[in-house]
Amino acid sequence: MLTRFLEYFKVRELRVRIFITIALLAAYRFGIYITTPGTNRHVMEKVLKEQSQGTFFGMFNLFSGGAFKNLSIFALGIMPYISASIILSLLVVVIKPLERMQKEEGEQGRQKITQYTRYGAVLLSIVQSIGISYYLESLQYYGDTIQYVVSPDINKWVFRFTTMVTLTGGAVLLMWLGEKITEFGVGNGISLIIFAGIIVNLPDAIIKTIVKVRQGKEGGLEPFDVITLLVIMAVVISFIVFFETAYRKLKVQYSKQRVGDAGGVIQESSVLPLKVNVSGVIPPIFASSLLMFPATLAGFSQNEIVGSIVAFFQFGTWGYDITYIVLIVFFTYFYTAIQFNSKDMAENLQKSGGAIPGARPGEETINYLDRVVNRLTFAAAIYLVAVSLLPAILIKNYEVPFYFGGTSLLIVVGVALDTINQMDSYVISGQYDSLSNTNTGGSTSKIRSRRYEG
Repeated sequence: MLTRFLEYFKVRELRVRIFITIALLAAYRFGIYITTPGTNRHVMEKVLKEQSQGTFFGMFNLFSGGAFKNLSIFALGIMPYISASIILSLLVVVIKPLERMQKEEGEQGRQKITQYTRYGAVLLSIVQSIGISYYLESLQYYGDTIQYVVSPDINKWVFRFTTMVTLTGGAVLLMWLGEKITEFGVGNGISLIIFAGIIVNLPDAIIKTIVKVRQGKEGGLEPFDVITLLVIMAVVISFIVFFETAYRKLKVQYSKQRVGDAGGVIQESSVLPLKVNVSGVIPPIFASSLLMFPATLAGFSQNEIVGSIVAFFQFGTWGYDITYIVLIVFFTYFYTAIQFNSKDMAENLQKSGGAIPGARPGEETINYLDRVVNRLTFAAAIYLVAVSLLPAILIKNYEVPFYFGGTSLLIVVGVALDTINQMDSYVISGQYDSLSNTNTGGSTSKIRSRRYEG
């Protein structure tokens, strides 16, 4: 593993991209500690500490990398951009002009869709920031004296406007950082920002676990429980790695005309790899993002009906779990349908002279590919649901003092694997470049090669 890590720094382009990624993520982490004007983050920490680990805002704070607890300018995190991406993805399927724009206009059309996504992210940031400002005004900590997150002496409308501008600006800056990481860094910038926000909670989680173990039964954790948790996490990580790297290989036969006096047709066999989980970590992220809307609505109204809706979607309730399952399954199928086009794949196979044994070229091949992909997607949906529901089980049965369950593990492991694959591709490109360099001396040509130990 160390050899593989050192290999990354031997490729100049990859080395530069790694440093750019680290620098931009460091800028994001620095912004976590810039507090929104007019708020007291110390009181906010006390308020969140009193709440159980199963609360919605505990999860919100995790995905924002602790920005919500610190009342940072990045308190909204990257979720407005993700929510806007969800909405635009749905609209592209429903609205035909947008679909034509994406398919027919090529790169220019995709850039327009990206621009609309940015506008949508700004609009959602404005709505969510206003909701958070109302929510912050209502927060109080009852200690020796009543302490307020927002001082009662501050003009409410000035605070709401300031919070809206600050949090919206922070969300836009975070969106910009994510896009720059994607363009100049390593991997998907949005995913890496979420990854960084989750992974920084690990040291605090370990410390809290050790404290609870030392407290024994009073703390809610005993040594045997810790061993059980470690075993569960090891099994889950192995499960995630297996599914994220699993492929279904379809046999493909290619017919080629024999050249020369022999003539005739020769048959060559190959395989078509289909990824089991095409959607990756997108469904849980999309589902978590959508389930943050009810809490945003709660900030605008004290109505009992709105309160009951929010309570229905509270983390840990059966309403939340069922909705979460439905959303994960939906987005698994939806995102797979966007990424995988069986008609285009069947046409490409036919043009290259390939055919799947037992399926005739054309409609029969399309139907066969659809059946295979639907089965794979069903397995992927079950896998994502099983892993994503793990946090609720850990929190309920083991009183785990941190929200580092299945969804977080899925994102961390999935993003890590994707990033490693992308870095490996740069290393392989570097190897091809080294193979193409030749030293000519007289009539001989020597090719320098480098062996990659992966």
